[in-house]
Amino acid sequence: QVQVEESGGGLVQAGGSLRLACAASGRIRSIPAMDWYRQAPGKQRELVAGFTRGGVIKYADSVKGRFTISSDGDAMTVYLQMNDLKPEDTGVYYCNVDGDWLGWFWGQGTQVTVSS
Repeated sequence: QVQVEESGGGLVQAGGSLRLACAASGRIRSIPAMDWYRQAPGKQRELVAGFTRGGVIKYADSVKGRFTISSDGDAMTVYLQMNDLKPEDTGVYYCNVDGDWLGWFWGQGTQVTVSS
């Protein structure tokens, strides 16, 4: 199978930055596609950013210009650089990784809290 682990969350003041990491391991050699989601208390999980197998990068309108996806050289770690954070960015951030023929896999999430 594929193991997925998020890290990098924390508490930050509005206007600050955080970099989240999504590391995959197991039976894949690279991450062909993935999505970052977040879930705020009492709200549904929403798509924040991601990239497709065709290399198309997508961002939610609410984070465009502030968040950036990048990947490590080994293609098994994907980062989400989050700048100019706002209180409404608060939530648990999850990554959902395309495990190719194995299906998609979720991590356990990392908490991001932005204070005003």
